[in-house]
Amino acid sequence: MPLRAEDLAADPKFILGIRFHAERMRTMYEAGPRLARLLASQQRWLLTQMAYALSVERDPADSSSGLTAVRLTNEITAYKVASRNTVLSFVDELLTYRFIAYEPGEERKRPRHFEPAEISHQSMYGWLCSNLVALDLLDGGERTAYFESHPAMARQMQPRIARNCLADQRWREPPEQVGLFLWSDAGGLIVDNLMSRIDIEETDPERFFVGPVDSRALAADFMMSRTHMQRLFAKAVQKECLGWEAGKKPVLWISRAFVEEYCRWQAVKFAYVDEAFSWAKAELDDEAT
Repeated sequence: MPLRAEDLAADPKFILGIRFHAERMRTMYEAGPRLARLLASQQRWLLTQMAYALSVERDPADSSSGLTAVRLTNEITAYKVASRNTVLSFVDELLTYRFIAYEPGEERKRPRHFEPAEISHQSMYGWLCSNLVALDLLDGGERTAYFESHPAMARQMQPRIARNCLADQRWREPPEQVGLFLWSDAGGLIVDNLMSRIDIEETDPERFFVGPVDSRALAADFMMSRTHMQRLFAKAVQKECLGWEAGKKPVLWISRAFVEEYCRWQAVKFAYVDEAFSWAKAELDDEAT
């Protein structure tokens, strides 16, 4: 039976999965910064996931299916996630950096259909795999091994996850403290960086320690201005999400309240990943019998 978001959030081991996934996202960013930035804010995460979902749902026999700028706009604006102009600019960006391409013969048609480049398929597969490993860490499951032996599951799972997450307000609209970062450009990258470094053995009842953080270097790594980074951190300090422990080298800490809120929010997505995996596995098992 798929895990529920409430059960995931209540599991004391869930933070292990969160930290693992955050570390994998850091590695993904280091391997391909521009591609990883597609998941760097909540708006772009939803755009990316929905664009990919539409593309893999393409039915050659149905001209109205697949990824077009109009279809992505309709899906996204229905939930007021982004404006039409933002969606169109996003599609142009995907084309410019060759994360998508026109389907063969579609260059002069209207509407134009797009398909993911191989690097986009690889990255989505890696993202799904990372989520499944994190879930396996909780219960000793074998989701990852099954998924790796049936890679075609990705095309079944991803649209189901994307649509469920977009439709669920709990995920679509992050809680206040989490949203402070996630609605900001590159905010997701910052949170992944910090969450991957927290000391989960920390006994302080109010906070987790991260260690020394060089905001200038962090801003450069994430291709954002130092001023933007400083403003974001200043807002987080004001909200008591994080702060610095005084010393020769100030040490950054994150409040336990923020981490708990972040884990509850992430649990929603992880529950949909587990549900999609269980559903896709059942479909494959039925075909095999």
